[in-house]
Amino acid sequence: MTIPGITSTTKRRRDARFRRRRGAVAAISAVALTVGSLTALSAGEATAAPAPAPPGNAAAGKTIFLDPGHQGSAAGHDLNAQVPDGRGGKKDCQTSGATAVTGAKEHTVNWDIAQLVKAGLESQGARVVLSRPDDTGWGGCVDQRAAAASRSGAAVAVSLHADSTTRGADEGKKGFHMIVPALPIPDAAADRVQAGDGRKASETMRDAFVKAGFAPANYAGVKDGIQTRSDIAAVNLTTVPAVFIEMGNLSNPQDAAALSGKDGQLKYAMAITDGILNHVRGGAAPAAEPAAPAPEGAAPNSPAPDSAAPNSAAPNSNDPAATTPPSTENGADQGLAIVIPFVQKLLTTEDPAEIAELLLGEGQDVSAQVLKAMLTVVYGLFGGELPIG
Repeated sequence: MTIPGITSTTKRRRDARFRRRRGAVAAISAVALTVGSLTALSAGEATAAPAPAPPGNAAAGKTIFLDPGHQGSAAGHDLNAQVPDGRGGKKDCQTSGATAVTGAKEHTVNWDIAQLVKAGLESQGARVVLSRPDDTGWGGCVDQRAAAASRSGAAVAVSLHADSTTRGADEGKKGFHMIVPALPIPDAAADRVQAGDGRKASETMRDAFVKAGFAPANYAGVKDGIQTRSDIAAVNLTTVPAVFIEMGNLSNPQDAAALSGKDGQLKYAMAITDGILNHVRGGAAPAAEPAAPAPEGAAPNSPAPDSAAPNSAAPNSNDPAATTPPSTENGADQGLAIVIPFVQKLLTTEDPAEIAELLLGEGQDVSAQVLKAMLTVVYGLFGGELPIG
């Protein structure tokens, strides 16, 4: 059948690209099966239960709660319904989030990156609980998501968001930041956790972003990648350590391109995975000095709702080495630093033979454990399934 607007030539080219991509995934699968520790990997394992982790892996058996901020639709619910904000006030139940200058929707950016993080964490033996099941249906109000995080008993709950400062392009404001709650929090349990492990987890995540080559936000009063606010229900109401990430400013063209592009999303996902793994190890990984933020933007930032408001950052998209030098003290840290540029090569290669050569060459330099994590992420980028058998 011919789809209106698609010529037969366009269709043939599209189908050819699809066949090459499927062939590429098949090549990756075939090589994966030759790696000793990967022989048990199957399509089901790549998308469902966590794979067995090597002995001594600190993530093994840990629960991680991932909240891809916002959602694609109201799904029959009232997004403007007022719910507790954790400070004695009320706020909107939920929103669909911001829209990037590239046209990408924040809720989809958050969802896509969360899927990559989930795959990476599960490959390390972690149990991942998501706040919402997909990018189209209902995911709960902000207070319901906080309650779900608390019930999960997670080692850390991570909320993924991307900021927006203007409706149009904002060249001046860019960068990531972690939002931490103003203390004290009225709820005693939340106050105790967020003042202690929650703050440590946020700082560990900040360090992972810096180590991955991302620069802290240069606006909204962010200091060393940290911003203090009182209006974020996700941290005010959560009784497990919470990290609230504004990954970048969707109004900034560079940040928006990185957040909506697959290679940029991979970098963000690897930084977030690294931060989570470092936290469950007790934050033992060496931290890089926070990069100096760029000059403060002219316009002040106003408080924002649980995400569609000002705050964020992004990587230097012009720096091909935007992944920091690997840590030699921890194999997982080293592997994650190697994986990012390696997978970027795979993503830009459509010839199955070239992919197989890359995997048999550079791929062998990556430890089996981290190679497994990398391949899981790659499978996610190609649709989450292995065309085996």
